[in-house]
Amino acid sequence: MGLTITLGSLLFFFWISGIWAGFAQENCANYELQFERVFSVPGEVAMLNSTLLSPDVLNFTTIPYNITWYNLKTGQEMKNQTGQTLVVRETLWFLNTTLDDAGEYVMILRTISKCYMQSTKLEVNLPVSGECGRPLKTCQDLTKGVSDILNCPLKDYIDKLESYNIPSSLKWYKGCDPILDGENGYTYIDSTKLIIAKVETENSGFYTCTLTFSLSDVEGSVSETIDATVRDKYSLVPEVHEPANETIKAEKGSIFTTRCLVFVPGVGEPIVHVFWLVRDNFIDTNPSAHIYTSEQRLWRQDEPKGVWLERWLMISELRAEDFNINYTCRAYSFRGNSAGYFTLLTADPNIILPIGLVFGSATVLFIISVIIYYIFRIEIVLWFRRTFPVLYTNKDWDGKLYDAYVTYPQPDTCGFSEEVERFALHTLPEVLEKACGYKLFIAGRDCLPGQAIVDSVDENIKSSRRFLLLYTASTFISKRHTSSVSSNNNNVSKNSDGKIESKTSDGSSLGLDGGDKVFSDTRQYLECVAAMHRALLEGSLKVVLVELEEITPAQLALFPESVLHLRKKQGAVCWWKNLQKTQGRRTCVRWREGEQKGGEDSPLSPSLSPSSRFWKEMRYHMPVRGKRVVSAEKNALLNL
Repeated sequence: MGLTITLGSLLFFFWISGIWAGFAQENCANYELQFERVFSVPGEVAMLNSTLLSPDVLNFTTIPYNITWYNLKTGQEMKNQTGQTLVVRETLWFLNTTLDDAGEYVMILRTISKCYMQSTKLEVNLPVSGECGRPLKTCQDLTKGVSDILNCPLKDYIDKLESYNIPSSLKWYKGCDPILDGENGYTYIDSTKLIIAKVETENSGFYTCTLTFSLSDVEGSVSETIDATVRDKYSLVPEVHEPANETIKAEKGSIFTTRCLVFVPGVGEPIVHVFWLVRDNFIDTNPSAHIYTSEQRLWRQDEPKGVWLERWLMISELRAEDFNINYTCRAYSFRGNSAGYFTLLTADPNIILPIGLVFGSATVLFIISVIIYYIFRIEIVLWFRRTFPVLYTNKDWDGKLYDAYVTYPQPDTCGFSEEVERFALHTLPEVLEKACGYKLFIAGRDCLPGQAIVDSVDENIKSSRRFLLLYTASTFISKRHTSSVSSNNNNVSKNSDGKIESKTSDGSSLGLDGGDKVFSDTRQYLECVAAMHRALLEGSLKVVLVELEEITPAQLALFPESVLHLRKKQGAVCWWKNLQKTQGRRTCVRWREGEQKGGEDSPLSPSLSPSSRFWKEMRYHMPVRGKRVVSAEKNALLNL
């Protein structure tokens, strides 16, 4: 016997699999089994309705299609059978349901190029013995002490019959007893609703609504049973909180919205209707109208207990006739009514917006100006100097002999090379002196023979408006300076370790040697000590750092603290960046690779044009050659 059952189960499984395989061969889009089931009892009508025929799936109004229903249990196509089944497009009707009709049914929707499928399950249950109504029931609550409504769950059947233009009739029962319309406080309304005038405890129980109709010359009926429970709920007179009998100002031609806010004290959902009125006329919810309202919205509140109701009033465009009249919100309930209103007036002229626009525009313009200046500040400053030289003092009267003092690694020192010397003695003067008209003092070119180093450095730096420090990655090395140096400058001396240093009046070091880091060249060290003293302590000299080659972080760690401080504060003019630009897309090129021997220009030669980026930066840091003449008294003071 067990083997027979097992073989039967296997055969049924293979049968179902074969049916699904046949559907799969059509490549049907499977929308699976509908979540909602259809429940029925023997002898009643049951309606299976598929949701495939909807715009969400496909626009079937313009595409030809055909529909076929199948019994998944038997694999047979469902066809019209007199008194038994009726297929009407996406709906399968069972006119006289039996227990054998229970199961899944598949609807196949086919177009010229596509296929869709969806299954619906029908459950058939026997009625409970000795009980009127359906075995499966829905639940609804009734509010005690107020008028309440029961809704029949057969609305889908009624809507479908109306689409066929088939008349139907609905009747209500309480238990097994029929409910007569208008008697004992019961009233039929809207074909699917039963109103109970004043709900009491005895109104709880089972209510059955039965729909009777004729379909395909067969008289049939379908019923649903409701388990109604009476809740001890109440509601009081509604209170209108907004509008609060006030005056509202608005601009003509603008869009206007305001709300009516109503609070209903009580427990449960009250039956309260909120409406907007103007000139005693109710305002509709049609948005195509000039003045319209939204649908009523509800939410609950726990303390104090009650319900809030909200309805918005909207005017698409304020016209002259909309002003100087009252707009009233009324709340209607069986407990009582309440109202609130507001008067709409023309708004005063608004000057805040124009002022805000002016300040906003000025702020945006300022930010854009700052950004432009930050990006093009060098070009802007150079143009301003060239265009308005009269605004700048003529430097010829300041007592200085040179526009800049130039120092660079000397021969036989770290950082020196022929390219460094060529840049300092030829390239730099070629542009700054010959093309731009500046006067430079270059160490190694302009020194007087036999003059003491300290005296030469101090005197010529005092006579210079700028100090140009040319350096490479190896200019600053880890080596203690041991040579004997004498100076008539009170700020320069030798410390206990034999290192030359510059100190302030309180004895603190300028940080040029930074521990073990000192210059390998005595002259350049003295030049930097004097320059840094004037730049960092006195503020009488501006130091310009000229970086001849790219510096790595490891090499930068060897720099003196004073150089690092200036580099971080004002940056450096990088010659190696100019070389990279002249060499196309290459990014890792040393400045020494910029020229070929023999002095002939090549594609790798740096640009000597004063309009190139590097020379613009140099000119930006150089003194301004102004034309404004200072007074005779100031000239005398400068010459002291």
